[in-house]
Amino acid sequence: MTAGAPVVGASSGSAAKASVALAEAEINQAAAELQFAQSELGRAQSLIKTKTISERALERARIDVDTRQASLTRAKANLDVRKRELESARARLISPEEAWKGEVPVGCCVTVRAPVDGRVLRLIQESERVVVAGTPLLEIGDPDNLELVVDLLSVDAVKVIEGATASIDGWGGTPLLAKVTRVEPAGFTKVSALGIEEQRVRTILTLQNAPELSDRLGHEFRVFVKITIHQSNALRLPISALFRKGEQWAVYVVERGRARAVPVEIGQRNAGFAEVLKGLPEGTEVILHPSDRIVDGVSVVRSSSLQ
Repeated sequence: MTAGAPVVGASSGSAAKASVALAEAEINQAAAELQFAQSELGRAQSLIKTKTISERALERARIDVDTRQASLTRAKANLDVRKRELESARARLISPEEAWKGEVPVGCCVTVRAPVDGRVLRLIQESERVVVAGTPLLEIGDPDNLELVVDLLSVDAVKVIEGATASIDGWGGTPLLAKVTRVEPAGFTKVSALGIEEQRVRTILTLQNAPELSDRLGHEFRVFVKITIHQSNALRLPISALFRKGEQWAVYVVERGRARAVPVEIGQRNAGFAEVLKGLPEGTEVILHPSDRIVDGVSVVRSSSLQ
């Protein structure tokens, strides 16, 4: 409980008292207006006997009485509401010790015990208040037993199997090893930063070589995850060397200082490299990022920046 909380309660109590006083004043005003309207109606009823006023004036006097009566009823109802608000404000200002006169009755309080050992990660109910059964009070976790939750696109999640290895980077330290322990069977819709609805699947990983990270890596930290979906002793080729030639992939190789287009067959690939199945022997020199100026037979030289 913060030191400023009683001041807020006192302010609420003063406002409730002022509302009650205002409602009482409105009742007095409505009662006075009703009394005046009733006297006017009596005067009109006397005058109508001598034909001094019209029937319309008499009817207007009757309507005015009914209107003032309704205003008085509304003012009384408003006073009841304001009194209930005042009672509620006074109840909030009464401490348990004052209510129980220093003697706490048996069974008045509930002891809530943590289900597991851990640290408080988040305080959900920050101030003293009445809560219903089942209301979350705080979150408890064990920083020494971390797991990672990755939201993968569903088209990528189908390629991941439980037990696959992964690399954790971008968290502020050296890369860490992790292992996929679960790929959830149900996906969910998530709107990307570009406003596109995507089907995502939560994938759970556990850290393999992360001793004593509880003081650095914690709950809801952001990391970058690379999950291995295929691993083999393969010949690989930089993605930047590939281009489309008709219906095939191709690369430009360098032979005797000249470029020559060679079709290749590729297998698995990632953001940096592709697996070469056919078309290139190991150690072949290829041209990276070939422009439209590169054609079969054109003379090329090695860039000094790549040597």
